[in-house]
Amino acid sequence: MRRATCLAALVLGLAGAAAAQPAGRCRLALVLALDVSSSVDAAEYDLQRTGLAAALLDPDVRRAILAGTGGHVALSAFEWSGFHQHKLQLDWTALRTPADIDRAAVTLRAMVRSHSNFPTSIGPALGYASGLLGRGPRCDRQVIDLSGDGINNYRYGPRQAYRHFPLDEVTVNGLVIYDGDPGVPAYYAAEVLHGTGAFLVVAAGYAGFREAMTRKLFREVNDIVLGYARPAPADQ
Repeated sequence: MRRATCLAALVLGLAGAAAAQPAGRCRLALVLALDVSSSVDAAEYDLQRTGLAAALLDPDVRRAILAGTGGHVALSAFEWSGFHQHKLQLDWTALRTPADIDRAAVTLRAMVRSHSNFPTSIGPALGYASGLLGRGPRCDRQVIDLSGDGINNYRYGPRQAYRHFPLDEVTVNGLVIYDGDPGVPAYYAAEVLHGTGAFLVVAAGYAGFREAMTRKLFREVNDIVLGYARPAPADQ
């Protein structure tokens, strides 16, 4: 009887110790920031929404997420436009299994647009992303993936955000949805990119968003660092 009691206590003790262990090491905390400013119409929003979900389900991206060494990937996503116009669409989600990725993709595909008539405020979007990272999981890398089709045109811009928010150890990559204005890729390259290994991808309009986001996610998840030339309507 005494032996059985000791054994039960040992089992309970081990169970308690296991429960106290962290869920597992996280190698990447990735924030996806999607532009819903007034320059984005309803059809273009749908191309972002469906394109993002499809990129997450791409076989190469899925393999990169699940096969990476050093821990799992944690993902969150929000929409941004004006100074206060931010909506969290996907809260922090650990992508440890195919089912986790599937559920995240379903959530992203079902997004309902939050705002449609506000300006482009990139600085506040970075500030919001900083807050998400601050309350998110502790991971080896922190990356903000910011996509948009225009330059900052309301309130403070990226440089001010980098001075005032705790983003020193964060990498910010950009995805420009290119409409023929070379000033937008140039602005992202000069003002938005931030941190170690930061890079820019330029999509061929909203129709090219899915393909560009797929390539971008693959690079981010694999931590592929490439050099970049000054802006052109291609990967930077």
